[in-house]
Amino acid sequence: MKNPNKKRLTKALAMAALIPFVFTACGGGGGNSGSGDATKLTLMDYYNNEPDNKAIKTEIESCASEIGVTIEREAVPGKDLIQKVLQKSSSKTLPDILMLDNPDLQEIAATGGLAPLEDFDVDTAGFAKGMLEAGTYEGKVYGLAPTANTLGIFYNKKLLADAGLQPPATWDELKSTAKALTKGSQYGVAFSAIATYEGSWQFLPFMWTNGGDEAKLDSPENKEALQLWKDLVDSGSASKSVINWGQGDVKDQFMAGKAAMMVNGPWQIPALSEDPSLEWGSVQVPVNKEGQTPIAPLGGEVWTVPQTGNKEKQAKAAEFITCFTRDSTQMSLATQRYTVPTKPELAKEFNAEMPTMESFTEQVANARSRTGQLGEGWPKAATTIYTAIQLALTGKASVDEAFKQAANG
Repeated sequence: MKNPNKKRLTKALAMAALIPFVFTACGGGGGNSGSGDATKLTLMDYYNNEPDNKAIKTEIESCASEIGVTIEREAVPGKDLIQKVLQKSSSKTLPDILMLDNPDLQEIAATGGLAPLEDFDVDTAGFAKGMLEAGTYEGKVYGLAPTANTLGIFYNKKLLADAGLQPPATWDELKSTAKALTKGSQYGVAFSAIATYEGSWQFLPFMWTNGGDEAKLDSPENKEALQLWKDLVDSGSASKSVINWGQGDVKDQFMAGKAAMMVNGPWQIPALSEDPSLEWGSVQVPVNKEGQTPIAPLGGEVWTVPQTGNKEKQAKAAEFITCFTRDSTQMSLATQRYTVPTKPELAKEFNAEMPTMESFTEQVANARSRTGQLGEGWPKAATTIYTAIQLALTGKASVDEAFKQAANG
């Protein structure tokens, strides 16, 4: 979930109402290819930065060669993807293969713009439950992901060892360890509580692990999770600036030695590895009570077949998705991009090759789709969550009232 701060689809879908039915009325399909030739496909994704761009490009070309097609690829900035999709749907030039950030899939599928993968006999067996949920709308799978990411706790090995501490496994340990590691300009822990979907994303592991959910935000379990964050800030163990930090800022604090621990994801590992003097480890999200299972949200992108109207091209696009999500491709992309294969049966092999990813592999096994429960209602819930966090951490509402006040606007 590298770009969870974009204001996803609320405004974009409002615009889509101005162009009804264009998703299903595209006739020729794959308009960018200039013909109906099923050996020429178009593809759109948002991997426009390195090292993702190179890794994705290599695997796209490999699968294209294997299934006997040429692919014209367009990589756009993540914040522009949905707007671009709407523009292309309006002009009847939707790509033959479309990558979507997984929380966006249900809202696009709801427009009728995507084809169920079962229409083309794509095998969806063996994928992690949460990842399948992320690609499912009204009981049908519309998208598959080759890899996923999630959140955990990174810790500075030297700082904890010098203090005689172990990485926290419980909330109480998180608070006590963070307090013990707070001194001078160094905080015990850093996290993102920014007023965007990024802030909601970082809060979900604590909310879900504690048994809370998005269907009843004003629940005791959710309030307990919010109280944890408020306690960390009020005690000085976390900076008051967390309300302004994105995940990149959190990583910068950790790398600068200004935070002994941080909540973050494995996409930060390449940056962390650039500093050979920084010794770090990672663990799963701490639990509140004994017996709880650490549950974090699933990040990652799903690959879909738009309803272009050209069945031959759609069939080839589905064949591409089968190739792009097979075991060998999952392993290749996961090892290059510090993501986790979406087939749990690959975990042992992956951990042997990428030992620094072990805690995240464990976390993905029990990770949950953000849209799995509320579907198209997720963006509204996410907004309420980050608003409640801001209200509580800035003292504008008590923990007990924050979710209710946020929901009422």
